[in-house]
Amino acid sequence: MKTYQEMMAGPAIFQLGIPAAESMPEKLFARARSSNLLKTGSFSSLVYPDPRGEIDLRREIAGYLSISRNLHCFPEQIFITSGYSSGLGLALRVLGLDGRKVWMEEPGFFLTRKGLELAHLNIVPVPVDAEGLNVDYGIENAGDAALAVLTPGQQAPLGTTLSLRRRLQLLEWATSTGAWIIEDDYLSELQLEGRPAPALASLDEGKRVIHIGSFSKTVSPGLRLGFVVVPPELAAAFSEVAGTLAPAPSPVIQLATARFMHDGHYVQRVRRLKRLYSAQSNALCEQLRMRDTEWVKAGLAVLLRLPDGAPDVQIVREAKTIGMAPSPLSAWFATPSWALSGLLLGVATAPQSQVVKSCRQLFEIIDRYC
Repeated sequence: MKTYQEMMAGPAIFQLGIPAAESMPEKLFARARSSNLLKTGSFSSLVYPDPRGEIDLRREIAGYLSISRNLHCFPEQIFITSGYSSGLGLALRVLGLDGRKVWMEEPGFFLTRKGLELAHLNIVPVPVDAEGLNVDYGIENAGDAALAVLTPGQQAPLGTTLSLRRRLQLLEWATSTGAWIIEDDYLSELQLEGRPAPALASLDEGKRVIHIGSFSKTVSPGLRLGFVVVPPELAAAFSEVAGTLAPAPSPVIQLATARFMHDGHYVQRVRRLKRLYSAQSNALCEQLRMRDTEWVKAGLAVLLRLPDGAPDVQIVREAKTIGMAPSPLSAWFATPSWALSGLLLGVATAPQSQVVKSCRQLFEIIDRYC
């Protein structure tokens, strides 16, 4: 298995979706992995692993979600996956909504959009404002949709939190129409300001929400480890699909992660990351305050607005030649007429020691285009 340094080799400055390289818990995780394998003897067994995932890990996740996301569930509702994409694919296979309409945030995560296209769903872009997904717009333009996919905790990429009013409205729509909701909880409790909002699924008395989480942002995307929490009535269908088409990843990393969580290392890590990212975010914002520009904090990124029509994709392309990889805001839009220009500057990959130089270089590039 690769070391964390190998998995995280060379992240570019301002790159999204990757934890800070210097924070990777290699020694702790290696110790947890070794102790689990020695104690469980899982590889001496002649039976296939549970396709839903190791029960130890599902128990740990259930306990963690009840505390961190106010989401109370049983291990039988949890399915271990190879990250978010795997969880989304599993959910779409189970729901079997080919040809039906689906709401998707605009702007929204391009990999989610691609996954919905591959599942032969008819995507209806729904705009996002200061309260999150505009549910009124969705109902008015596609009230007959069978599914809504969104990031209610911290909207990707704008960082807004879905308001309580919108949450209740969304759940009422899903319950009354029989629609499903997929909640992408991609940042879990990694909210740098204020207390994280509870998971949307925690309000779901109608059991219409499928909650997807992963360890990509809190540990490493190289683990390829995530989970899905499903309504009880869907558990049997998820078990059938998982057992035939989408079994859980290797027990090795699952058991190591379970021990890592059980021993308290995971909670401690999340707290350390929040402190580190808050300091890095503040340092980045301090540099931006010194410049005549419009910006706003957006989850684990800072959104730097550019003039309308500014070539943000071209700016990013040039920035990559000198080791920076901000994300162009316009690329997150599916509707060209709605697209805005901007740069998403990842906080996790912006160490304080490099932020002054990186900002200076980035603005030198921006000034050539704007």
